[in-house]
Amino acid sequence: MLLNPKIDKFEHLDNDSRETIKKLILYFENKGLETIKKEDHEREWYSDFLEFVKKEEIFYNFLTPTGQGEESSRWDTFRNCQLNEVLGFYGLCYWYTWQVSILGLGPIWMSSNKDIQKQSAKFLKDGGIFAYGLSEKEHGADIYSTQMTLTPKGDGTYFANGEKYYIGNANQAAFVSTFGKMSDTGDFVFFVVDSKHEKFECIQNVTNSQNYVAEFRLNDYPITDTEILSVGREAWDMSLNTVNIGKFNLGWASIGICTHAFYEALDHASGRYLFDHYVTEFTHIKHLFVDSYTRLVAMKLFALRGSDYMRAASPDDRRYLLYNPMVKMKVTTQGEEVINLLWDVIAAKGFEKSMYFEMAARDIRALPKLEGTVHVNMALIIKFMKNYFFNPAEFPEISKMDGGQNDDFMFKQGPTKGLGKIQFHDYKKIYNSVNLPNVNLFKKQIRLLKLLLAVARPNKNQIKDFDFLLNLGELFTLVVYGQLILENAKILGIEDDLIDQIFDFIIRDFSKYSLILYSKTSSTAMQKYICKKIIRKPVVNPDRINKILEDYVYLLKDTYKMNQ
Repeated sequence: MLLNPKIDKFEHLDNDSRETIKKLILYFENKGLETIKKEDHEREWYSDFLEFVKKEEIFYNFLTPTGQGEESSRWDTFRNCQLNEVLGFYGLCYWYTWQVSILGLGPIWMSSNKDIQKQSAKFLKDGGIFAYGLSEKEHGADIYSTQMTLTPKGDGTYFANGEKYYIGNANQAAFVSTFGKMSDTGDFVFFVVDSKHEKFECIQNVTNSQNYVAEFRLNDYPITDTEILSVGREAWDMSLNTVNIGKFNLGWASIGICTHAFYEALDHASGRYLFDHYVTEFTHIKHLFVDSYTRLVAMKLFALRGSDYMRAASPDDRRYLLYNPMVKMKVTTQGEEVINLLWDVIAAKGFEKSMYFEMAARDIRALPKLEGTVHVNMALIIKFMKNYFFNPAEFPEISKMDGGQNDDFMFKQGPTKGLGKIQFHDYKKIYNSVNLPNVNLFKKQIRLLKLLLAVARPNKNQIKDFDFLLNLGELFTLVVYGQLILENAKILGIEDDLIDQIFDFIIRDFSKYSLILYSKTSSTAMQKYICKKIIRKPVVNPDRINKILEDYVYLLKDTYKMNQ
């Protein structure tokens, strides 16, 4: 399940995509860990990487939808996931410039502005990068309150004025897709600006990193209808639908980071001899490796299955709007947990400047906090809870979506309202098809959660208490997490012992959040009674744990080490 850049053949990709990924890996391996770490510490702009991207036309081929570029180009979420993972594996800065370009291109490909689309395809072919001018210093993610304005001059042209904050790539972006309001009507508007224009003022890099995360100001920047992408409700929907596409990538960056860190931690521990034992022989280290490995595999199983639902989406099937924010929220927070576990294995070694881990431990914290915080995404996810548990619908079964087609619907998502009406297939179908000790125990916990929602649902005051809802939402997301993991385990033929061990940590996490909910000062007697019954210990099987160690974890020892 884990990426190994030195031995993976990427046979699941078409030939051109496979060769591109292999060339990208070779670029990083030739660059070497020492150079990557040196440039990270000195915060060097990654111009050589962007030159490589230009030479191989990577962003052009991967981020230009079919019909907008040459025959080789398409927007294929499945292969984009592979590129996401590889970029995260070698360094978050390389992933970040790709990710921000995705966000900047979203409004462009969603618009009906053919001229800007044609220019964007040419910029991509020439190695251009893009930016997404949405957030502002005083308002953050509150885009209702945007103060960027577009003012009509009376001759069919406009002046753009205002500031944007925390805008990646804005120092060199060919186009910055910029969100604002019409000054005369208050309508939302999306338009593009050129970061090299004299009326574009790049004020500062607001972070201390290789990335350029800009604060910029538009000073009477001239705009014509040619640069406007959308106005009104369409512009509003465009902003959220773009984030739907972009935030999915954050989970994949976490998977890449954790995978590289896992190899490094395992090699260090297995080669270290203390107190007449190798570190990997200590009981607590064994548990740390089993937990980190199973959590990492679960992250990837879920994210891969989430990709299937994104690719199969349509106006009649919007289930991806639940799974997508979970890849952003749940997978990235699980990534933090994996790094925490591995850090307990390698201890002080994780601080050393020569280690990839030193970079991973810092960067893994960023991903849950980008493209909407965990709290923002949880607020979205909770909207689906009622229909998920109590109002399922029939859908055709979604198979593995790894074909080479363009994902047209991602740029035709339509209105962003009506989330509470979205229905899902019955989660019980996949759970009831599995007969494993920990899966069976988790099914009992799910039934108790459903009972809580039916007979002890949150009262009016608890609904206003977002901290209460956040923990309830954590319980809900674990049900969905387990569901898609089981679906993908069936598709990919994952061994029962590995699946049952994954549900070991799912049960523990479910019990943890139940205890937190039980402990809330506002919890009612019935809520506490049900939460107490939810708290369970997983079915422990020493033979299963040893099997995971020997057949999965320790087999990875000395299988990957990045070129120095």
